[in-house]
Amino acid sequence: MSVADYCLIAAAGLPYVWVGAAKFRPGYNNHAPRAFLEKSEGWRRRANWAQMNAWEAFAPFAAAVLLAELRVVEQARVDQLAVVFIVARVLHGLAYIADQAPIRSLVWSVGLGAVLWLFLLGAGAPIG
Repeated sequence: MSVADYCLIAAAGLPYVWVGAAKFRPGYNNHAPRAFLEKSEGWRRRANWAQMNAWEAFAPFAAAVLLAELRVVEQARVDQLAVVFIVARVLHGLAYIADQAPIRSLVWSVGLGAVLWLFLLGAGAPIG
């Protein structure tokens, strides 16, 4: 498996990290978890939002990595961009939970850039 493949696994696991942080507390209601999370406040509410955003970001990232690997893009480049995405997504979640909106937006943009770059490489675009 490549580094990018491990990054796919990490990206698939990130939403569970954020929602786990939101749920791990006394009084958690597993009979109605979504309703419980909607009533959360403060950093736990933001952790739930980070979880939702992580799910939204996963599908395009997975598609971009798989496209790049199927098109036999240089694996080192795919690996680098996948690592950039994972680092950006971890920082995004932490910034979300810490209520640091400008940093969150910046690292979100970095992650999106990595995904777009992977798509362009996979499409055969002449970029470095």
